[in-house]
Amino acid sequence: MAVLGRMEISSSQKAGLVFGGVFVVAGLVLSTIVFPFWNLIREDIYEDVEILSNDNGICYVETTDTIPKTIENCTLEPGDIVTIKFGEGLAWATIVEP
Repeated sequence: MAVLGRMEISSSQKAGLVFGGVFVVAGLVLSTIVFPFWNLIREDIYEDVEILSNDNGICYVETTDTIPKTIENCTLEPGDIVTIKFGEGLAWATIVEP
């Protein structure tokens, strides 16, 4: 029986609230931890490229995925051919030493 200013819920309503809360928490965990984690694991791609320019230690190269790549701490000159490693869809790369 409800008294003015006081409300009680039945055990089935409590169970429903607990189930709903668990469902919402599970959805949040899956959407923020599990799915983005898999997006962080990218396939490494190796490619031989030509250095297009060197701008104060940052080299620029063009790759077959048509995304220009930047290479930091680069000491190479334009025209040098190197092997680089980059993640699929990323805009930066590293030089692979033979």
